[in-house]
Amino acid sequence: MNSLIPITLPPPPPDVSVEILINHTAYETRVAIMEDGVLQDVMVERERRRGIVGNIYKGKVQRVLPGMDAAFIDIGMERAGFLHMKNIVRNGAQAEAQRISDLLYEGQSLLVQVLKDPIGTKGARLTTEISIPSRFLVYLPNADDIGVSIKIASKAQRQNLRDLMLGFHQGQQGGFIVRTAIESADIWAMRADMQYLHRVWEAILYTYRNAKSGALIYGDLPLYQKVLRDYVSPNVIRVTVDDAIAYSHMAQFAGNFLVEMADRLNFYDSDRSLFERYGIEEEIEKSLDRHVALKSGGYLIIDQTEAMTTIDVNTGGFVGKLSQEDTIYKTNLEAAKAIARQLRLRNLGGIIMIDFIDMNDSQHQQGVMEALLSALGKDKSKYTISPISPLGIIEMTRKRTRESLRQVMCEPCPSCGGRGYVKTIETQVYELFRDLMREVREYAPKQLTVIAAPAFIDFIREEESLTFSDLQILLKTPIRLQSDPSYGKGQYDIAVS
Repeated sequence: MNSLIPITLPPPPPDVSVEILINHTAYETRVAIMEDGVLQDVMVERERRRGIVGNIYKGKVQRVLPGMDAAFIDIGMERAGFLHMKNIVRNGAQAEAQRISDLLYEGQSLLVQVLKDPIGTKGARLTTEISIPSRFLVYLPNADDIGVSIKIASKAQRQNLRDLMLGFHQGQQGGFIVRTAIESADIWAMRADMQYLHRVWEAILYTYRNAKSGALIYGDLPLYQKVLRDYVSPNVIRVTVDDAIAYSHMAQFAGNFLVEMADRLNFYDSDRSLFERYGIEEEIEKSLDRHVALKSGGYLIIDQTEAMTTIDVNTGGFVGKLSQEDTIYKTNLEAAKAIARQLRLRNLGGIIMIDFIDMNDSQHQQGVMEALLSALGKDKSKYTISPISPLGIIEMTRKRTRESLRQVMCEPCPSCGGRGYVKTIETQVYELFRDLMREVREYAPKQLTVIAAPAFIDFIREEESLTFSDLQILLKTPIRLQSDPSYGKGQYDIAVS
């Protein structure tokens, strides 16, 4: 097997135009990131099961596993979190500890942070190496050094920022990482950020001392604000949000931390939904399909399993006027760019096996590898990648910090023994809610009636009753629910009166 090698590439060139679109409701937030007018990334956060990466909890050691150098930690959730020995801070006498039993014992309380959301049957991945991000800095209370993002290209600038931080931080506890966003700010903004993070840490310690085990001590920002903190750069020409409350919160956040973004933050208010106007709804639908068409006539087949994701490249109906070898090369080049986009768009993580069409020419193999690496240069997620094999196979891993788009929106198909996937009833109900909003905008009806299968109607009444009630208030329109056993799963009709 080819050895995996870490790849570090520069961020997108400054001429890439980035636009961020945010669709927010009381029950769901969806974020679309466009680069040069092409959708590259979609994030979905549902209020019923918001992601918990970055959250800090007062954990309690439930079970120590010496054979795995790990422990299960109760953080007040359905499944215990998983803490590996390598993610435990070791100071003083514990610095030389060789066994996890030298560090933890059952019943012990400790401050832990979530590294990865619970996925499938696995609980959250935890660490005691706390990190608290702000706009310009990341505070590391258990560290003692100052780091600067390697994405700041100038070595002299990195050293200057490190020297400034050492001066500001003299005599204080903890360490910092200076983020790339500091390039668009001044030193006083950096100092204000540092003071803010110190206050946050003091509040965390106070809350921890007075909290019960399993309590949430610090929660990360909601998705629409997190995007401002983590994704806004000089390349971002516009951030558009379609909800007045979210816009107000974002404007306040921008006023405090992103003054330069104030004139690029826009509130969208139109009869046509934001995602429909930009074609995002259609792109999301396509991203749930295992078949991805290429412009040349070739296509990708993307299959996700619990163990790995496989991507198969096929020429399809592409023949062209070139030789067979050149036709294959052209298809593989196009596929390389499409694969990098699909990894981001679908948020595919873990082990990924890519099977390109066999190429005999070593220069063609190298060209495809370079095309893939170049396209992956825009990816914020860390990854490792192997050289391309003579059979055209590439093995890579991509860091998984949240569920894939399919895991959020779909579930195994009950009709085919789990070999396929269908949208969850939650996803289908939220699509209904969007359709109801569109009907009210277009027709201003006196009343709406939803006809659907009993299980669909029951889910609204039992699981989404508050959201459904709020929706009627928002739309100022009564909505009647009617069960009909003749409707299949996910089917519904809306009657206007």
